Amino acid sequence: MQTHVTEIADRIYRFSTFVPEVAAPAGFTFNQFLIDADQPLLFHCGHRRMFPLIADALARVMPVERLRWVGFGHIEADECGAMNDWLDAAPQAEVAHGMTASMVSLEDMADRPPKALADGTVLDLGGRRVRYIDTPHVPHGWEAGVMYEEVTGTLLCGDLFTHVGDVAPLVSADIVGPAAQAEEVFLASALTPSTAPTIRSLAALRPKTLALMHGSSFNGDCAAALEGLADFYQDRLRATLGA
Repeated sequence: MQTHVTEIADRIYRFSTFVPEVAAPAGFTFNQFLIDADQPLLFHCGHRRMFPLIADALARVMPVERLRWVGFGHIEADECGAMNDWLDAAPQAEVAHGMTASMVSLEDMADRPPKALADGTVLDLGGRRVRYIDTPHVPHGWEAGVMYEEVTGTLLCGDLFTHVGDVAPLVSADIVGPAAQAEEVFLASALTPSTAPTIRSLAALRPKTLALMHGSSFNGDCAAALEGLADFYQDRLRATLGA
């Protein structure tokens, strides 16, 4: 495996590792994102076994020990498996996540106490500002959340828009269709009355770039893409309920 580095927005870097054995025959990408600021933030830690690959990739951009913040969407191996490896490699780093994740899991799992963020809290990274947004059960996990970098308009989407394949780093083509196809296979998303409204609230941010954990990042009409994804889940919920 190799981890590739792409700058998807100004000083926001995508680290992508393609694993052909996952979701075969198409394969699957696992992506992390670095916001290179005065206080750098890494969103997604990656699997523990991928840590050497990802750390080497990050070191191409900046020294690993400069890392100040570590965040992710929810508690899952591909999102936080290497969390404590990053804390060990970067002595000043802290995990930053929502109140629920911190209380339920991270106060026990993280080797250093996490910084618990209330919904809407902004971390000033120095040159970049990251807003934490609670998205419980969207796409899954009680403790789920996303981060929005306000200066570049980059939404760190976590598992939203997941799609398969060895894909381009950044596209402006359709990402809703591939995400719908993947959902039909994985059935990974929670369907609740809050699913579509939560995604529509992210569309209201009118982001300029969508940073996806699995698949291509996107710099087309991001609000329209989020509305399209919300429509997809709304239709699925109605079909499930027989409405």
